[in-house]
Amino acid sequence: MSDNNTFDPYESLHKISLLWEKQINDFIYLLTNNKEFNSLTNRGTDLHSRYLESFKQNREALASVLNLPTKNDVANVANLTLQTEEKMEALKEQIWGLQDAVKSQNQEIETVVDVSKEIIKLTKQLKNELVKTKKELAETKSLRAELQELKFELLKLNNFKQEFETIKELIKMDKVEEPVLAGKSSGD
Repeated sequence: MSDNNTFDPYESLHKISLLWEKQINDFIYLLTNNKEFNSLTNRGTDLHSRYLESFKQNREALASVLNLPTKNDVANVANLTLQTEEKMEALKEQIWGLQDAVKSQNQEIETVVDVSKEIIKLTKQLKNELVKTKKELAETKSLRAELQELKFELLKLNNFKQEFETIKELIKMDKVEEPVLAGKSSGD
């Protein structure tokens, strides 16, 4: 039969570490649960903080004399760098927006220029048409004047024709009366 109780070194190590942890915690509790220890640590902490503060002041004084940057100076420079980068990004975005606006304005200007070219072209065509119309109007006026002259001449010719017709009739009447008169004068 096999033995169910096999040796596990990790289990043993775990039990030993738990025992040590409990003993160390109890020891620390006994040490720190003492008013004298607490007052001593408070004084030690105060002394240490005053020492650190004076050390920091001495370090800054020495750094300013030697013209070396301090930790605060480096932190300030880092903050300024971050602020500058943020402002640069904001400016880049504004520049991109302006570039887009300029591009759209250029496109609008190009369309206006194209429309203006078309308007100029149409204006030139209208001007040419106006010149042609003026020439045709001048020709029409001269033709009208000629037609008026022809009309006047036709009226004269009509009057002349009527006069000629009346003269012709008078001549016929004279010829008809002449024989009658001649017959009367010969028979008398």
